[in-house]
Amino acid sequence: MITLLTGDNSFEMNEALKTLIATFDGRAERIDGSMLELKNLPDLLMGGTLFADKRLVIIKDLSSNASVWEKLPEWLPRISDDIQLVLVDAKPDKRKTAYKEIKKVADIKDFTPWGDRDYPAAEAWVSKRASTIDLKLDKKLARHIVDRIGLDQWQLADALDKLLSVEEVSAEVINEVIDANPVENVFQLFETALEGHATKVHAMLRTLELTEDPYKLFALLSSQVFQLAGVASATAGDNPSKDLAIHPFVASKLSRHAKKYGRNGAVKLVRGFAKADADMKLSRGDPWLLIERALLSI
Repeated sequence: MITLLTGDNSFEMNEALKTLIATFDGRAERIDGSMLELKNLPDLLMGGTLFADKRLVIIKDLSSNASVWEKLPEWLPRISDDIQLVLVDAKPDKRKTAYKEIKKVADIKDFTPWGDRDYPAAEAWVSKRASTIDLKLDKKLARHIVDRIGLDQWQLADALDKLLSVEEVSAEVINEVIDANPVENVFQLFETALEGHATKVHAMLRTLELTEDPYKLFALLSSQVFQLAGVASATAGDNPSKDLAIHPFVASKLSRHAKKYGRNGAVKLVRGFAKADADMKLSRGDPWLLIERALLSI
């Protein structure tokens, strides 16, 4: 049996691999495919060893080893029935002959990362995983964790593990135990600017300056401006949350500011950030100062 685990969702890929290992009765053989030599393939793929009849052979990143990867299809018909071969490769070139040949005989599991439309799936996953590890968590708290952390499954899993050490989980405890992700920090910064708290904006920027990249932060802020403009421009029958893939929680928080600014006000914000973007690209000033100026112009 041949299995190919691929995709950019490293968490789900790792979980799938752990399941394969757990259900195998024996010791898994782990091979670094990038260092594998062609002469080693016969021993790996053609039969048992002195210590075991059944074998689980896991080869990671073999596609980075072009000389062996290209020859692998020649060995596929020779793989012993006693061997379960698992190829772990995040980004194999699907245009190459090797991948096309492997696809014909392998069970391919493609793990894609969550996108902006997958918040409901993330919330359901957090609830399910919490139940699995005996952590009491209602749907509202699961949503709060996703809102605070985002869609990174590694961070979500780590957060749930941290919460196992507390007596009772609440929104306040979550805020105390779990660090907010950059998107959450940026939303708080943007909302503070929308509410006109210039001193707080200055202080928050000085804190973010210690850990964040200004260009990445500006990109996230620009995304918030775009979302606000989308909510402010919505007309009867529009659903900006669905149409623009805005999380419902974010859309609901933006709607209050959208009513205050209106479509014309949102357009002015977009123009202000477009100018800041041009200034940053042309190095017309320190990026942090340009960000602060754009925020204070709100």
